[in-house]
Formats: sequence, C-alpha cells, structure tokens
Amino acid sequence: MQKLKIQIDNHLTLREKIVETIRNAIVNGHLAAGTRVAEPDLAGKFGISRTPIREAFRQLESEGFITVVPRKGAIVASLSPKDVADFYDLKAILEGYAARMAAKKLTGKEIAKMESANRQMEAAAAKKEVRKVLALHNEFHDIFLKSCGNEKLHSIVQNLVMQFQRFRLILAMPGRIEGIIRQHGEIIEAFRKQDSALAESLVQKNALYGKKILLRELAKG
Repeated sequence: MQKLKIQIDNHLTLREKIVETIRNAIVNGHLAAGTRVAEPDLAGKFGISRTPIREAFRQLESEGFITVVPRKGAIVASLSPKDVADFYDLKAILEGYAARMAAKKLTGKEIAKMESANRQMEAAAAKKEVRKVLALHNEFHDIFLKSCGNEKLHSIVQNLVMQFQRFRLILAMPGRIEGIIRQHGEIIEAFRKQDSALAESLVQKNALYGKKILLRELAKG
C-alpha cells in the first residue's frame, strides 16, 4: 500500500483527518483504482484504533472513493463507462442550470477572473503542467457556480467533481485541453452578453465534450 501521511490539523477530528488523507491520495493518483486500503495497516502505522478508520471508510464509500468488499476490506473504486456517462450527464445538467442562473449575476470582475484562469490554463498546457491545468479548469467553473446563488448546487457539483478528479487528469493532457480552452472562451462571451440560454447551452456542450474524450480513452483500455 502507498505510504500515507496523516496531515495534522487541530480543527479536524481523527476520522476527518483519515478521510482527508485517503481522499487526497486517491485524487492525486497515489492510490490507484483497485488498490486495497487495509484497516490493520492504517491502525498500526498511525497508532490508532480501527473505529475511526471504519467511520472514515463509511464516509469515503458514501462519497464514491472506495468500495468496502466483505472479507477483502476497502478497495479504491474503479470507473466504468457508465460511471463516466452518468457523471458527465449530471454535470451538464447541474452546471448548465448554474450558468443560466449566473449569466445575469456575474460581475465584470468575476468574468475577468474567468478570462485570467483560461489564459493561465493555456500557458500551463503549453508547459504540460497537467495538474495545474485541471486545477485552473476547476477554478474557471467554480466562479460561475458560486455566482449562481445556489449554495447547495455548488456543494453538490464540488463533491461530484472531487470524486472524478483522478480520472479527469486525462482531459488536461496536451492535444485534449485545447478544445476545452476554446469552449471556455465562448462561455465567457455568453456571460459577457448576459445571454442565459447560450451560457447554459455552451456549458452543457463543454461537459459533454469532456464525456466524449474520457469515454474514448477508456475504450482504448
């Protein structure tokens, strides 16, 4: 098992620290799909009882990061083509709605931040800084998600995106991100015009483009 180091944060409970440590390891690709995350190893490594570990596993399973298999323990969840399709279909609907709601609310300053994030994405892509590209991609979308005025929606999309983060690194690879950057430019223009219907349509198109790329990559095996 990949060596994990629990980050100390006095504001978090022990269960939350374990959840955050394992979640980050999965998102960052340090724990690959199919990897076993063993209770005894964690308990021995960190000198803690199994109770907070089991509580952490329950939360991580509910979030879709691991699957707890009888007699095998916790396994890092894998991804099927149906998972990808379901995720992006839902992302398209939720983010499209958020874009429609945000179109009349976004300030000039927020639109400028989106432009800046998109330019930085392009620069990072040229340097093949894949993780930075994906972080900036998330930042771009987060701006209008926050501005839509629906905190529950923002929270739901954030959780969905986090679950799929390790797989979405594929989208940030050179040769794939250029189309997304172009689409972001179109989305910015729709927001600048305060065209709600166009913003919704373009954001949905952006999500479905990501779905197409990831399904194609999965099909390659």
